[in-house]
Amino acid sequence: MSDAPSAANAPIALSPEELAAVCTLLYRWTGMIFGENKRYYIERRITERMKRTNITTAKAYLGFIGVHLAEREALINAFTINETYFYREEHQLAALSRDILPELVRTKRPGDLVRIWSMPCSTGEEAYSIALWLLENWPLVDAYNVEIIGSDIDTGAIAKAQDGHFAERALARLPDTVRESYFEPEHGHRRRIIQDLRESVRFVAANIIDASSLSGLGLFDVILCRNLLIYFDDSSRLIAANNLFDALNPGGTICLGHSESMGRISDRFTLSRLPDAIVYRKP
Repeated sequence: MSDAPSAANAPIALSPEELAAVCTLLYRWTGMIFGENKRYYIERRITERMKRTNITTAKAYLGFIGVHLAEREALINAFTINETYFYREEHQLAALSRDILPELVRTKRPGDLVRIWSMPCSTGEEAYSIALWLLENWPLVDAYNVEIIGSDIDTGAIAKAQDGHFAERALARLPDTVRESYFEPEHGHRRRIIQDLRESVRFVAANIIDASSLSGLGLFDVILCRNLLIYFDDSSRLIAANNLFDALNPGGTICLGHSESMGRISDRFTLSRLPDAIVYRKP
């Protein structure tokens, strides 16, 4: 039996001009690069949104998203990638509790504010992992006012993060004691993170290449921005790097994904080799 979609369910075929227009808009709005090599991926998502809006031609849909901000947001959500899980790149979390935060609080007094930004936070796993890790691995977590902010361009992902429901796959790398202590069982092997932790992390929608969407977040001591810049071109990476730099307190630290290097993007940061991870600091 063929796996090909039926004619009724087949994605709409975009002309080269329409495909280019979609890619241009996505790049302008998100900084992410799409092209001919992603044609089927793009056409599937455009078709899904056209069906939801009862629009029958790509030309009409392109005109529609140009003036309807809610549909623009929905389209961006359809193109974002939210594949993640708890305790991903655990070595960076180890660096946070063993080196980054102990060094940071040498200049702070008990009760002082420590601000950590996780972006993109996806459906919450990234930001909640920080909270869980610090509760389990940083003895001084209760001595300071630790504020964790999770942000993502995908407003649907933000809503899921706030709800805090997770499938078994997302929890697979957590120690059993952590899973049992901080997650309430639900139907279908799903769990919900406990209310105290849901209230301990603040989630907001933000776009890393749009400085105006970041202006209300304030300055941070630590930023985890992992596996996002790989989707950008050089120009968008530089914009993102400058916005990240501006969001850090002097001496603040940023962690990137294992395949990313700030050294190839911007010379404004200082590289620091810690026992568990390579990080970048604002002088």
